[in-house]
Order: sequence, then C-alpha cells, then structure tokens
Amino acid sequence: MAKTKPVMKAAALDKTITSATESLTMACSNAEVAVTTKTAEEKKLNVQLKQHTKKKATLTKRNKIAAARLKKDPTAINKKAVATVSKELKAIKAALEKIRANKTAVSTELSALKAAAKRLTAYTKGINAADKVLNKPAKKKRKK
Repeated sequence: MAKTKPVMKAAALDKTITSATESLTMACSNAEVAVTTKTAEEKKLNVQLKQHTKKKATLTKRNKIAAARLKKDPTAINKKAVATVSKELKAIKAALEKIRANKTAVSTELSALKAAAKRLTAYTKGINAADKVLNKPAKKKRKK
C-alpha cells in the first residue's frame, strides 16, 4: 500500500501564515532602513561630486592663467606654479572619476532597493486589507 501524505493541521497552517506575514513585515522594515541608508550615501556622494567639480573648474582656470604667465615669462617660479596646478588638477580628476563610479553603483542599488521596497509595501497593504475583511465580526440578523 502506498503511504498518503499527512494532512496539515489548522494550528500548523495558522502558524505558517503568521510567520510568513511577520517575515514580510520584517523585510519591509529592513528595506526601509536600507533605502534610507543608501539615500543618505547618495546625497553625500552628490555633495562630494559638486565640491570636486567646482574645485576642478577653479583649478582649470588657474592652470590656464599659469600657462599664460609661463608663456610670457618662463621663470622657475612660473614653471613650478604650472607643475603644482597640474598635479592638483590630476588628483582632482582621479577623485572625480572615483566618486562618479561610486555614485553610479549606489544609484543602481538604490533604485533596485526602492523597487523592492515598493513591492513589499504593496504586498503588506494587500495582506492587511485582506485580514481586515476576513476578521470582520459576523453581522447579526434582525428579527422581523
């Protein structure tokens, strides 16, 4: 004779449903924390990007002026000024590239997190609405 699978008991099924909704709620709160953290990180990177871009513009202008001075008067002081500005400009460009790479990685991660958080919120709302409907007390019938 073939063995039949045991039928799940109501208490076990209820426990499974409860643990599933709890894990969904926990995942929802974890997603909110992750989105908040990544948003803060993205804002920080935006500020750094703005600062470095501004610094690059200033250094480019300074480099142009130093190169013009060097062309007019090729002294050691002017050569040193051009070398110093070029060195700083190179460092700022490298930092900008690093920040941009980090920003793209954070932005893609943040958009994925937001999409997942949106799905989790929708699922949680749907389950809460269904629970509300299912847990309504039965209406009493009036006597005629």
